[in-house]
Amino acid sequence: MSYSSYFSDLACQYIDGEWRAGTGSWDIVDFNPYDGEKLTSITVAGADEVDQAYRAAERAQRVWGGTNPYTRRLVFERAIRVIEEREKELAEAIIAECGGTAVKAAFELHLSREFLREAIHLALRAEGRILPSPDDTKENRLYRVPVGVVGVVSPFNFPFLLSLKPVAAALALGNAVVLKPHQNTPVCGGTLVAKVLEEAGLPGGVLNVVVTDIAEIGDALIEHPVPKVISFTGSDKTGRHVATVAARHFKRTVLELGGNSALVVLDDADVDYAVDAAVFSRFIHQGQACMAANRLLVHRSLVAEFTEKFVARVKALRVGDPADPATEVGPLINGSQAESITAIVDQAVAEGATALLRGRTMGTLVEPSVLTDLPANATALRQEIFGPVALIIPFDEEDEAVRIANDTPFGLSGSVHTADTERGVRFAKRVDAGMFHVNDGTIHDEPIVPFGGEKHSGVGRLNGDAMVEAFTSCKWISIQHGRSRFPF
Repeated sequence: MSYSSYFSDLACQYIDGEWRAGTGSWDIVDFNPYDGEKLTSITVAGADEVDQAYRAAERAQRVWGGTNPYTRRLVFERAIRVIEEREKELAEAIIAECGGTAVKAAFELHLSREFLREAIHLALRAEGRILPSPDDTKENRLYRVPVGVVGVVSPFNFPFLLSLKPVAAALALGNAVVLKPHQNTPVCGGTLVAKVLEEAGLPGGVLNVVVTDIAEIGDALIEHPVPKVISFTGSDKTGRHVATVAARHFKRTVLELGGNSALVVLDDADVDYAVDAAVFSRFIHQGQACMAANRLLVHRSLVAEFTEKFVARVKALRVGDPADPATEVGPLINGSQAESITAIVDQAVAEGATALLRGRTMGTLVEPSVLTDLPANATALRQEIFGPVALIIPFDEEDEAVRIANDTPFGLSGSVHTADTERGVRFAKRVDAGMFHVNDGTIHDEPIVPFGGEKHSGVGRLNGDAMVEAFTSCKWISIQHGRSRFPF
């Protein structure tokens, strides 16, 4: 099967086990971000179809939630095999729709399989407890039960992975799901996920995919009475809106939002290794990663050496067609994003930054830029830069590095490089981030380790036991084996 068939066969909604056209008032046109080729167009789902998807999920969940977890886990075992058998065309689809390089596509599919393997184990991890009571004749049981239906909203940057990750976990724990992918990646982030799980034997209605947009449905996806939890991955601005609407309707949220990670190079670091980590951490998927190292904080004694080696490495990065295996930096997701990144560089230079490397913008291709000498009040220092722009910031003392690392509204990821591991751990503890790595890059995601951020980077955690917390509820059932005494 050619990857192009995904864009012809899956250009629709997936509701109650049926592939159907949307009935909304306009079409999402899906373009290849590199060459502008039209991949497909999808008529959006309307509010009625969102309701149909949630009602189908509600019906299907009653059976799915009562299915033996050993049976549920078979779906994820088969889904791994489907991905392995289709890896070539899946990678080609990711490259075509996301503009991701071959390295990025392989990374995304590898992690997708790992999270499916974790889903197999999650199916058996909704463990209950028996707690003591002050009444000798009473027994307290705590049950972990599915929340019911989960709404998942996924982003464009790693769409297959970041849709499959919460979807598989929620399903494994006995929930049904309605998934809304980003409008720039409706196939890889939506209908392709449904197709893989359908082929793996997931019953109809348990997973539903609605390709739509707030312009068509407003807040119907969040306000609908059926879903009890909303899992959202995306920008902090949209995340704030999701949280506000969900709170009004007493829904729980798991929010995985933006970042402004710092990669810190202390005075005893291995400079060559730190450069390797920084290049990958900043430019993987053109910098379109929430954990990307926006800011490179380098001790002043090493900054000249680091800067020379880093700029040389960045200059040598191959920019171009992501379908070419030699390409290391492909296109941004759309022209608007390319213009936004160009404007950030222009503004930083206007505010006094020095451009050690200033890349050209050619449509959606944006060559890397490296800036330094940024004034303390520079806008770029405190915002998420979702593109190939690196900021080098010298510091003199470790306390200063901690202060700079924390001087941002975000707190997702980061890393520190040092010859002294425990010094690195002490440094990591002082940074207000949900994840921090010693002598490594800033971009990591592992199936059993809690993933999430502080401050504007999100609320809650995913992965491992955190998935159980996110997608189940704790139910207390007490049993009176004797007779209670009532005061009246």
